[in-house]
Amino acid sequence: MATAYQQAQREGQGVVRTAILDTATRLLVTEGPGALTVRRIAGEAGCSTKVIYTLFGGKDGLVEALWLEGFARFERRLRAGAHRHPLANVLADPPADPLADLRAGLDSYREYALAEPDYYRVMFQGAVPGFSPGPEAVAAARRAFDLLVHAVRACLEQGLLRGGTAREIADLLWMAVHGAVSLEITGFFAPPESAGRYRALYSAVLAPFLLPPGLPDDELGEPGGEPRELPYEESAERTAS
Repeated sequence: MATAYQQAQREGQGVVRTAILDTATRLLVTEGPGALTVRRIAGEAGCSTKVIYTLFGGKDGLVEALWLEGFARFERRLRAGAHRHPLANVLADPPADPLADLRAGLDSYREYALAEPDYYRVMFQGAVPGFSPGPEAVAAARRAFDLLVHAVRACLEQGLLRGGTAREIADLLWMAVHGAVSLEITGFFAPPESAGRYRALYSAVLAPFLLPPGLPDDELGEPGGEPRELPYEESAERTAS
């Protein structure tokens, strides 16, 4: 039976690299950081240690590559399937339905975590103690998170949300969805109930910022100016009514 490395070799260096990263991530999550040695990864992947040193420069470079690969897959997931999850459409001017785009993007976040739980743990759950991402890795993480910020900003600009900045609202959403998917991939919740609870959670976070339909003009603020912010309690009450 061919090893992961032998199978990947037939398809090119990019596939070899991915096969080694997938092997390393699996070892890290199932056996812990102690298993993340060049020799052990090479043995599991079925390649020589020289291949790993050539591709990644050693263990530190490989860990950085795990982070980058995880965020690359994450970003692709958020941008993929515009007809189902049009998060990237918020970069258009203007998006047709920014609130639907935002919700679809939040659903994509959960889909990624469930599809790639090992990478998600590397990215967000400190699977490698002491790892400090370099500038390229930090930029990759910021680029992915900025998709969520852009989605919220589009809602603000079209008057669908208010009461906070794009980054503040995005931060609250991220805190909520990260907590939810972390519990789910750890096994505390199971589908199909978890999907409904996940959507209920992010809807509850959005509720205080939603602009109720038919709001009187005097509550929208001066033309061209900032809308009047509703107190949290008043906004939540109107959203629930």
